[in-house]
Amino acid sequence: MTDLNTAVVAGTGAYLPEKILTNQDLEKSLDTSDAWIIERTGIRERRIAAEEESASTMAAKAGKQALEAAGVGPEDVDMIIVATSSPDVLFPSTACFVQNELQAFGSAAYDISAVCSGFLFGLSIAEQYLKTGRYKHILLIGSEVNSRIVDWTDRSTCILFGDGAGAVLLKRVEQKNASGVLSTHIYSDGSLSDLICVPGGIGRTGINKQDIDDKKYSIKMSGNATFKVAVKRMTQVIQEALQFNDLGIEDIGLLIPHQANERIIRAVAERLKYPMEKVLMNIHKYGNTSAASIPIGINEAWRSGRVQPGDTSVLGAVGAGLTWGSAVIKW
Repeated sequence: MTDLNTAVVAGTGAYLPEKILTNQDLEKSLDTSDAWIIERTGIRERRIAAEEESASTMAAKAGKQALEAAGVGPEDVDMIIVATSSPDVLFPSTACFVQNELQAFGSAAYDISAVCSGFLFGLSIAEQYLKTGRYKHILLIGSEVNSRIVDWTDRSTCILFGDGAGAVLLKRVEQKNASGVLSTHIYSDGSLSDLICVPGGIGRTGINKQDIDDKKYSIKMSGNATFKVAVKRMTQVIQEALQFNDLGIEDIGLLIPHQANERIIRAVAERLKYPMEKVLMNIHKYGNTSAASIPIGINEAWRSGRVQPGDTSVLGAVGAGLTWGSAVIKW
């Protein structure tokens, strides 16, 4: 890898569906309460995709915003990466639908599946292509319609998730680490795959009526075990990113974590000895949007002025797989 190139965030975008599902709405159909949900998750409401919306339609809208913000035309995009665990169909890839919608036909387009860590896995891939000089512009999108893969009778999971998409346009700049993605760090542990999963068979057993009746095509999660490992892994991988770049936590202007649970985010910040006022938190508005979570946060920080040129941010996520990762960006 050459050190003459860096991957710079040149534009951001996001799309959130119009429909808002509040905790009070959930009280009508579940044995739960607004106070119970807020206490355990920090979530007050989440967005739900309309019938005609999907991962690809939301991704295309977020991607178009990012292109416009960067001043880059679709014809100049070399690659489209969509991180999603709720694709439109099994194949072709959601990214190909996005490519068609954007008319970005000069690009390669494909999906990656690392669930809530998906955006960081995609960022790691894009970083390599740009730093080696292979490509000039990569559109990276996280998009999820979690509302389609939750069991709305299971109060332990359905309260957590929301729909949305976030995007960044990454641009190759010929300069040595003046700004841009300084590093990415990604990991997986398949021995913990049962902590968060959609267990229904597709390639292994084929879609079958028994799995449908047993609601195995919905998200299942071991909450307490997931909480413990999420706090541990996210803290460790953020610390690794800081050490790799010879940074202290005091050098970070904004922490942008995956929005899984407010308690997880607060526990990570406490372990890092990092002030909560410098942590981006929007879980109360959107819930857990999986792979879309971090790019939605980046777009919010970018457009609200919470990140300024010269600032340094660290990103962190833990997701099903188990997967986890971090990244450091200098704006």
